[in-house]
Amino acid sequence: MQTYNKYLSAVILTACTCASSLVNANGVEQPAPEWTEYWEPEPRVVTPGPVPSDAIVLLGKDTGLSQWQHKEGEAAKWTFDNGVMTVKAGTSGVNSKQKFCDMQLHIEWRTPPKGKEDWQVGQNSGNSGIYIQGRYEVQVLDSYQNRTYSNGQAGSVYKQTPPLVNASKPNMQWQTYDIIYRAPRFDSEGRIDQKAYVTVLHNGVLVQNHTQIQGPTVFRGYPRYTEAHGCESIHLQDHGNPVSYRNIWVRPL
Repeated sequence: MQTYNKYLSAVILTACTCASSLVNANGVEQPAPEWTEYWEPEPRVVTPGPVPSDAIVLLGKDTGLSQWQHKEGEAAKWTFDNGVMTVKAGTSGVNSKQKFCDMQLHIEWRTPPKGKEDWQVGQNSGNSGIYIQGRYEVQVLDSYQNRTYSNGQAGSVYKQTPPLVNASKPNMQWQTYDIIYRAPRFDSEGRIDQKAYVTVLHNGVLVQNHTQIQGPTVFRGYPRYTEAHGCESIHLQDHGNPVSYRNIWVRPL
């Protein structure tokens, strides 16, 4: 805000030297249009496209598993084929080697064919998850004609906030998440000062609208912020289902 006010003041001062005020039809003096224009700072140029020019690519056709690892730095054991990374059940989740705070995250995912057994429904069908800063989960799940608890279906902030709508596609079809994330802020004593917020578009449909995250994801009980933390890895969950991912990129904000 201070930067904004500094530039706005400079512009107003400049405008006053070259533009006079105007008088409207009612005889009321109005400021010149130039008084509310400012030219600095100028937004930098980003080339749009499937991957913006300023994005960090974490998974693409040429990356292999080079940007991912298991806990403690162990090389990723998930499978990789032609740009697609797939959960290898039992190897544990993978973490991005780079750490992020505020960000725009694009990620594409696909659930495997639905199992034939009666128990392979609900949370047991196509389950994975995207843990932002390693602790705040946006659920990945087969939620096409597959009922489960609302704050546990695809597009939910898991065990916290259900999606506004169910925008899921059938199994074996690629789906997209575009996530805008604002990390939590902590005070000098390590206490929560501002909670995290997330906006999620699922297949282009808004499902989380600047949703406040109440704390790290927990399966039992209620979430709360218990400790301060900085930038952390993106974690993709191994929940025992061969969920696939592709085209993952991040724009730090």
